[in-house]
This record gives sequence, structure tokens and C-alpha cells, in this order.
Amino acid sequence: MTAKVILNPYSARWQARERWPEAEGALKAVGVDFDLAVSEGRGHCADLAEQAVKDGFSPIIAAGGDGTIGEVVNGLARAARSEDEPLGPFGVMPLGTANDLMGNLNMSTELTAAARTIASGHIRPVDLCKVNDRYFVNNSALGLEPLVTVIQQEIVWVKGIFRYLLAALTAIARGPRWDVEMEWDDGQYNGPISLVTVGNGALTGGLFYMTPHADPFDGKLTFTYGYRRKRLAMLGVLPRAMKPGEGSYVEMDGIHEINTTRLHVRLLQPTPAHADGELFSEAIQDVTYSIFPGRLQFLMPV
Repeated sequence: MTAKVILNPYSARWQARERWPEAEGALKAVGVDFDLAVSEGRGHCADLAEQAVKDGFSPIIAAGGDGTIGEVVNGLARAARSEDEPLGPFGVMPLGTANDLMGNLNMSTELTAAARTIASGHIRPVDLCKVNDRYFVNNSALGLEPLVTVIQQEIVWVKGIFRYLLAALTAIARGPRWDVEMEWDDGQYNGPISLVTVGNGALTGGLFYMTPHADPFDGKLTFTYGYRRKRLAMLGVLPRAMKPGEGSYVEMDGIHEINTTRLHVRLLQPTPAHADGELFSEAIQDVTYSIFPGRLQFLMPV
């Protein structure tokens, strides 16, 4: 069958458009027969993916970064007949800045290797997550983390993953706080938070292991929440949030990492919120997370 490649030329600040000829050559070199569709703006990747499924293309390939992946997956979900129907086959040509999902799945970001994986046709089911009515594959967050996303979008003089680091420092300096009521499978919490971050994978933003023990194959949401009142105490979290193993920030006082199948958060103050690095609200106060184990049929190496 013919694949549909959905290219987001804006990924990595227009670098995806510049790298597309390399990606195109890699796909053709391994014999992938594909039709190309190019996004014309925010949300268009989802529309293109939905139409591609209806037109019978398979597999569907996202050419871009983590935000592009999220958009395409939402398009696949819109085309599905039910929330139980598997989505895909789905593949990725990684053209983003951080390419977090590829790292979390232990997949190469080298385009020739990615093309070979797509050509192999080997599928492994990956868990799919949902926040309110939006699906995500890698990560979603409330509080400090999406505030970092807001700030980094305003930074134009720094490129690459260091933009995320500068944005994180700026966000912490503001000392933000939200008051929440949270409930999950076997627990609850009422009180102040600095962050709530929900991960299907460990790495986000190219630098930060916000849910360091998340596993995209275990059928569970992994979420971290915490509060540190003083800016200096919150600043101390930052270097340890870059550690994936022993010594991670989730071992610090006031920080908690939990596995669950559902999470509901009600915030007394509005917060920005993101899914797969893309803001879906700048002021939200009621959020529900859920998971669909193994629903995304992901093209992965054998």
C-alpha cells in the first residue's frame, strides 16, 4: 500500500523544510512508496492525517518533531470508529528539535535508519494517552512545565534545546504556584503545586526527565507532582530533573512520582497546559488524564 507522509515544515524552526530532501531521499532509497502532504499551519497535520486514513493510505508517517507526532496521532484518532480501534500503522521521520519520543522508544533519529524502520513494516503497540479530549504520545503537563513552553516560544535569539533550559530558568525565577485538588487510582492530594507532569516516556524538552520511570509499554500513566515554595529550592530541582536514574529530582523532598490509569486535576488558579510540547490551553482549570494501553501501532525496529 502507499504510505502518506505528513510533513510539518515549521518543525525545528523551519529546519524540517530544509531537511526534507534528505528524508525524501532516505525513504526512496529503501523503496517506500509514499504520497506527500505538507501542513500549512497549526492543526493542519491532524486534518491531513484524518483524511489520509479515510483515503486508505497506510502507513501514516509524521515528518517533524514531537508536536507533529501529537497532531498526526490526533488525526488518526478522529478517523477511528471507536476509542478501542487501534491506530496506525504509524511511523516517524524525525525532523524536530528534541525528538523526545524517538529517544524514549530507543529509536535512532538518523533519517536513513528511520526510513529502514518504516520499510521493515515491523509494528510494536505503544500506549496512547489522553488529556481531556486531546491525545498525546509522550508527555503532557500543567503548571511550571507548560509555563516553560510559553516562555520558550517567545525566545527567538537562542536555538535548539538550550532554548528550553533558558526558558526553565526564567519560569522558576517567577516562583509560580497553583492550588489543586487531585485524585488518581488509589490516592489524592489537595494543596499547592509547582508542577504536574504526566509522562508516557521519561524524556521531554530534550533535557528533562520529568517522569524518569515512565514506560510507554506498561499500560500506565506515570505522573509527577510537587511543590517547593522558595525559588532557590525550586532552582535546585532543575539539575536533578536532567538525571534519568539514581539521584533524580523525584527523590527530593516534596516531589512525588506515581503510576496510575487515571488522573483528575482541578486547579483553583488557571494554568497553561501542553500535550507533546504543544500548548492546547493557556488557562485551564479542570483536567482529566486517561490511557489506552497498546493502542498506537508504531513502526519500530525488530
